[in-house]
Amino acid sequence: MGYDLDLAERLRERLAAEPGVREKRMFGGLAFLVDGHLAVSASGRGGLLVRCDAGDQDALQRDPRVGPFVMHGRPMTGWVHVDVDGSVGEADLDLWLDHGLAFARSLPPR
Repeated sequence: MGYDLDLAERLRERLAAEPGVREKRMFGGLAFLVDGHLAVSASGRGGLLVRCDAGDQDALQRDPRVGPFVMHGRPMTGWVHVDVDGSVGEADLDLWLDHGLAFARSLPPR
């Protein structure tokens, strides 16, 4: 399964005006990096990966569309996976993007 092209375009449109953002194909998906740090990605497994503060992870996962990001059978701290389809509104997408952007911007530039 490849990444969702419609989701990738929605991300691209919403992030176009953000300073320091560039896109890069990574891990079968399309990642959006801020100053060299991955913020969000249209996942190669489908859906959206969001980098977040570990302290926000439980609150984000209260949304039934959000779960842990699991890599090699292990949940990854500071990452969530969001089931995104065409019915997800811009406000929800913006919320997840805000988390990813805020976390990436909290890190020193690479």
